[in-house]
Amino acid sequence: MLLWLRSRRAGALALWDVAVTRFRVVPTDLDPLGHMTNGRYLTIMDVGRIDLMVRSGFWAKMKAQGWYPVVAGQTITYKKSLQPWQVFEIRTRVLGFDERWAYLEQTFCVGDAVYARAFVRTRFLKKSGGSVEHDELEKVVGGFPADLQVPEWLLEWTAATHIASTKQSRPSQ
Repeated sequence: MLLWLRSRRAGALALWDVAVTRFRVVPTDLDPLGHMTNGRYLTIMDVGRIDLMVRSGFWAKMKAQGWYPVVAGQTITYKKSLQPWQVFEIRTRVLGFDERWAYLEQTFCVGDAVYARAFVRTRFLKKSGGSVEHDELEKVVGGFPADLQVPEWLLEWTAATHIASTKQSRPSQ
């Protein structure tokens, strides 16, 4: 709820802009070692992506189409620990698309210092069933900017982390 109110006050963005969303580390964010717990970063990443979608107007367009986003994969690297009461921001931007996925970069910063950086692979699904096709997404967003480029290593990561089946294979006896 607070995000919706903050998003309105923060102003509009293009989907291709960097959304900067501010937070403060609070006691419920902490692990037993006294710094922000790993799982909290992932939750804040969700909020950062929603902020970008809401402020760019894409959230409303997506909802009108009966679509919703899902995270298919993510990787995060931590450089410094966020401490209690520390103010930080997450910077969220769309990196680009391949034939199936959208890729985003999300960076946790205090001032100009990078504390953690994550890369997210996402897809859009239809409430009526199935996935949103690349051309459908491109039409709704008004085309993809030509300068968006997914780094080759992210495409390799996608291939390397592919799960071929949702069924658990049993070990041979």
